[in-house]
Amino acid sequence: MTDLIRDIAHRLDAGTVIPYLGPDMLSLCAEPKVPGTPTALAEMMTTKVSVPHKIRKRLTQAAQFIENFKHRKSVVHLMNEAFASVPAPSALQLALAGSGAGLWVDTWYDDSFAVALAQVRPQGDWVQIQGLSQSEHFGRWTGVYGDDGEFMAELPADAGPILYKPIGSHAPAGNYLVSDSDYVEVLTEIDIQTPIPAAVQAWRSGRSFLFIGCRFDDQLTRSFARQIMKRSSALHWAVLPHEPTRMEARFLEEQGIVRIPMPLAQFADELTEALQGAVAA
Repeated sequence: MTDLIRDIAHRLDAGTVIPYLGPDMLSLCAEPKVPGTPTALAEMMTTKVSVPHKIRKRLTQAAQFIENFKHRKSVVHLMNEAFASVPAPSALQLALAGSGAGLWVDTWYDDSFAVALAQVRPQGDWVQIQGLSQSEHFGRWTGVYGDDGEFMAELPADAGPILYKPIGSHAPAGNYLVSDSDYVEVLTEIDIQTPIPAAVQAWRSGRSFLFIGCRFDDQLTRSFARQIMKRSSALHWAVLPHEPTRMEARFLEEQGIVRIPMPLAQFADELTEALQGAVAA
């Protein structure tokens, strides 16, 4: 396994691997103080707004109920509150941010990886692309932001590395895909790749994905991963310490993803050390 991790580290340093980060990356941060699972986020939101008991732990349904019976602004306000704290980046996030990757995909709403990039990369070196809700930005699928948080009308031709947040993020503008209707709009178009930025489509071509802190035990996460990695290479890895569900196992096989059955914290330590060694070499 050590040889595999070293190989992945060298590929990351060479820019041929795309880190694909999930909510469980927060477990590597010290005192993250933000929800780290869809269930935890749903429970946080529904302690402040009453929703039917049967959907209190179902994030997209709870958000849709609040949007329907309160207002979209109420959903955004609750999300901004939930992710107002900025977790200090973990050692692995800092190592990945400083690697040779040209694209990072971050599929949770917190700001920790953007902070990691800001800490280890020169100012003006990277840009962020976030998924946008059609209820707030009809006809526009993504927003582009400089590393200073400034909105950009379009991705500059000479843009550097990209942080892609397909379901939005707390900073800099509180963009969130979170309700049922948000996802219905995106999933209606994602098969033909419309919501996925052209720069992401171009960069993924021929490259491998490394899934860290992700689960594929629901249809949403599988659908997004499947479409974001379309037309990439045939070699990928996923850190999955727990035995995969039947649907996860089928997804891994279908997408050519090699499971790395290690505890996330152990993998994080070993990959961080390997990345530091790759940079030093």
